[in-house]
Amino acid sequence: MFSFISFYQNIPLHVRPEIFNGLPIRWYSLAYIVAFALVIILTHHRRKTESKYKNYNQKVVDDALTYIVIGTILGARLGFVLFYDPGYYLSNPLEIFLPFSMADGFHFTGISGMSYHGGVIGIPLILFYYCRTRRLPFTHFIEMFIPTVPIGYMFGRIGNFMNGELYGRITNVPWGMYFYQYAGSIKKPYPFLRHPSQLYEAFFEGLILFLILWLPRKKINTNGYLTAMYLGGYGIFRFIIEFFREPDDLFKNPGNAAGTVIGMFTMGQVLCVLMIISAVSIFYVQ
Repeated sequence: MFSFISFYQNIPLHVRPEIFNGLPIRWYSLAYIVAFALVIILTHHRRKTESKYKNYNQKVVDDALTYIVIGTILGARLGFVLFYDPGYYLSNPLEIFLPFSMADGFHFTGISGMSYHGGVIGIPLILFYYCRTRRLPFTHFIEMFIPTVPIGYMFGRIGNFMNGELYGRITNVPWGMYFYQYAGSIKKPYPFLRHPSQLYEAFFEGLILFLILWLPRKKINTNGYLTAMYLGGYGIFRFIIEFFREPDDLFKNPGNAAGTVIGMFTMGQVLCVLMIISAVSIFYVQ
């Protein structure tokens, strides 16, 4: 039993971010490819099998999915800039989209920093533009995609786990895991167990929320209800899981080691409260 627990707790140390040795192909990238593929397959399944969506042809849906990918990337990036480090990017605006840093000389850094909540804003905005240009009913059209989103999100969080990032807070629960940091090319494990919060999110914000939305989808005919259920469900699950997730380093300083932004709450929780308020508002106006 002890050997099994030890193996389980050290799983992150045995997981490589790269799929193949020597090739820069990461599990994280594969997870997102699988995520988008599932969203495409499930959305077209709805289009073909549910009478209320049969008037949309394949090209209309495929074009919208392309817009969704763009909205996700732009929204997530701009959300990170606005929510997490606006001061830095105000001083270094070129680094918002260019993978270079001008601090301490010109050098390649890659683009890092994406906000889920920014993506949540980006997708409806770009779909609203898409629907306006093609004279499609926005609230009806967006509801076709909503139930598919959590299953895609699930694979994104699994990708975070494979990357050894966005792990949880220090804990003494037996299902905690030892995560790591790199010392050169060598993995150096942290000395404390941490919550595998990526897996918590994959399960609750991904699989469970997907089932909550997918199973009753045919019985819900009022436009906006699935959207409200998604915003409220995700907001509640994420708000709770944030108590187990390590806060972002950007908000940590000698006077705020907990990395909170309002009282005991993190930026993620503040944004989730706004999601819940939006969900209630959508229900109210139906």
